[in-house]
Amino acid sequence: MFDWLQNFADWLIYSVFNIGAETHLGTALNFFVFDTIKILILLFIIVFIMGIVNAYFPIEKLKDYLNRKKLYGLEYFFSSVFGAMTPFCSCSSVPLFIGFVQGGIPLGVIFSFLITSPLVNEVAVAMFIGMFGLKPTLIYVVSGILLGTFGGWLLGKFQLEHLLSDWAKKILENKMQHQEYQEEKLTFSQRLPEITHSAWDIVKNVLLYVIIGIAIGAAMHGYVPENFFNTYLGGGQWWTVPLAVILAVPMYANAAGIVPVIQVFVAKGVPLGTAIAFMMATVGLSIPEATLLKKVLSLKLIAIFFGVVTLFIILSGYLFNVLL
Repeated sequence: MFDWLQNFADWLIYSVFNIGAETHLGTALNFFVFDTIKILILLFIIVFIMGIVNAYFPIEKLKDYLNRKKLYGLEYFFSSVFGAMTPFCSCSSVPLFIGFVQGGIPLGVIFSFLITSPLVNEVAVAMFIGMFGLKPTLIYVVSGILLGTFGGWLLGKFQLEHLLSDWAKKILENKMQHQEYQEEKLTFSQRLPEITHSAWDIVKNVLLYVIIGIAIGAAMHGYVPENFFNTYLGGGQWWTVPLAVILAVPMYANAAGIVPVIQVFVAKGVPLGTAIAFMMATVGLSIPEATLLKKVLSLKLIAIFFGVVTLFIILSGYLFNVLL
């Protein structure tokens, strides 16, 4: 599918710039050109498609639906799917989390959204398809949604509302009267310019992260020795997945910045499941996110949330390594 692009990268680096294919610089620059163009093409296409979906399934409509319907547990799944549809990192998901609290949605259902939103989004999907193919992407997306579903369900069973911050408790006790959401009746052709503009805005907003991430990945691809990562995270030992997740939790990056690095991990010998677990922990759990969550959650509840999600990511890493 992208043979023409590989030929272009080869021509540009090896012929136009006359940099040898056998050199570290040539390998790194070829990787950078090929992956940058490919990811940006896929990114715009998928963001545009998800923009169409979001135009017909907005946030206020979801809040109204979850508050009114008896869904017999499916509300966790729907909230997780909505999280996968939103192009947010862990930090930008928190304001929506607060909005859901204000809307009176059950805490476990909100956690399903908060878990999945940074883990699975159109940016990550576009980059995954381009770098790993369809099967790993499908497994990654489905597992991310299921992680949010069961993680939110488990946290909901703990009945942790008493561990909300005083500010959030006051909101729940004196929540404002829910305003009826009136969907604006627009035809698809009327929505199309806004959808296209929004898709381009998202691409522009993550463009720098994509370039930085791919540049880091290209440098690692061209200069890092083959056995460097394999020494510590490769080999399939039982402790490599927990180690990868624990190392990633203190870090912070969005999908655009970390997926190219994960590609290099895999190329250097790290099992794909271990690499994906590292990525999930990096984008889904972070100190900035914990800081923002202090507005609505107590420190104890933040610790419980992080602990449950960390455990689920570790289990997902083992599952990935079996399936992939």
